[in-house]
Amino acid sequence: MPSTIVTLDAPLDMHLHLRDEVMLRNIAKASAATFSGALIMPNLVPPVSSKEALLAYKKRITEAIGEEHFTPYMTLFFKSEYDRAFLESVREELTAIKLYPAGITTNSQGGVSGFDIEALRPSLEAMSDLEIPLCIHGETNGFVMDREAEFVSIYEKLASAFPKLKIIMEHITTKESVAALDRFENLHATITVHHLLITLDDVAGGMLQPHLFCKPIAKRPQDREALLKVALEAHPKVMFGSDSAPHPRHAKETCGCAAGVFTAPIALQLLTELFDTHRSLEHIQAFISGNAQKIYGIAPLSKKVILEKEPFRVPAEYNGVVPMYASEEIAYSIKGVRHG
Repeated sequence: MPSTIVTLDAPLDMHLHLRDEVMLRNIAKASAATFSGALIMPNLVPPVSSKEALLAYKKRITEAIGEEHFTPYMTLFFKSEYDRAFLESVREELTAIKLYPAGITTNSQGGVSGFDIEALRPSLEAMSDLEIPLCIHGETNGFVMDREAEFVSIYEKLASAFPKLKIIMEHITTKESVAALDRFENLHATITVHHLLITLDDVAGGMLQPHLFCKPIAKRPQDREALLKVALEAHPKVMFGSDSAPHPRHAKETCGCAAGVFTAPIALQLLTELFDTHRSLEHIQAFISGNAQKIYGIAPLSKKVILEKEPFRVPAEYNGVVPMYASEEIAYSIKGVRHG
């Protein structure tokens, strides 16, 4: 029987961490080799919060990917002091602005403390008028399993107060976030591949698995089922965002384990296997590219990725970064990439 062949057209990763300096140079090609483009997160140290910093970071990314056919869609780290004049000056250089609650995840200390709608109004109204999407890491400082569900009420306030502002609920993990999608026209979401595959039991149900620890943390089986439903049917308001977040091995396999799952080199293989297993391959193209193009209004570079149902053993590490499913076998392999 011939192997299953799947061709993905212009795959997009709409939530990616490329880090900087040595890490950037070590892992950028892991995404650029197979994705047509990615939305690049701005939580560096210091964060990317000026036009000059954005352009300089984009230049470093371009140098790191070399000849790869890949577009870095750039973001700024949200600051409430962004005024209309500044946003107008930088509009053509960015795709979105990322808002982090203060201290909630990696390098987010300069984020928003409290969500006073009136204090945020000048910036968010200007973003709305200029059609700049707002991406949000939606967690409170509550009990870890409840943080995202608690944040839904903040999403609702923002969506109601700024009905023309396109809001992206990043890397959603709960059934509550899924339910919010259909209550507000301006709410959209990214979903990671690891949250479609694992629950908290995989992270901490037996021996602790540091390379599956991330923020937001994986949730309950019923939450995963809600995510699977909208992803596998390619609900028009959801899209793939890996939240692939590399850390060196010593930062993961230690007391005080850093949060982040590194999936960039195997994300497309895992998604293809997942959609195939659930007999939903007809929807994978919309989930990994079509929906994002419509939501963000982008036209990605032409790139076709050919995958075959042939076992692939995941390397133990990529330049010192341990991936999800390191040294394990997955069902699909990438057989080729064509440009144009």
